[in-house]
Amino acid sequence: MLFVLAGFTVFGGLVALLAGAYGLREARRIAAAGAATWALVKPAPPGSGRPLLQYETADGRVLELPSPVPPTRREPLTPGARVHLSYDPADPREVILLGRERTGLDRTFVAAGAAVLAVGLVLAMAAL
Repeated sequence: MLFVLAGFTVFGGLVALLAGAYGLREARRIAAAGAATWALVKPAPPGSGRPLLQYETADGRVLELPSPVPPTRREPLTPGARVHLSYDPADPREVILLGRERTGLDRTFVAAGAAVLAVGLVLAMAAL
């Protein structure tokens, strides 16, 4: 019974660790290899806390997407303002706001996943 619990714990920790690592890698990849442009901040749609960002891709397409990060007091995304973003040229819907990447959640997933994974491995060793 303890071995089954250890297996689920290891699996859960591994999933969390990999999800966080993937998020960090994607943010770094888009920041480094993405196409940078300026976006116009538009008002948030009703029922949404995140404003829309309107930008033009290098091939001339105009996209309007919800902001990947919510506005804060220090950095309020006010309608009419311009923000610097980077997008993935292969999929222009994948964007990050430069300087506002907010990788804290991904780092938390990596740390929590590693901790849960370690607990699972200790339980597995105890079950043997």
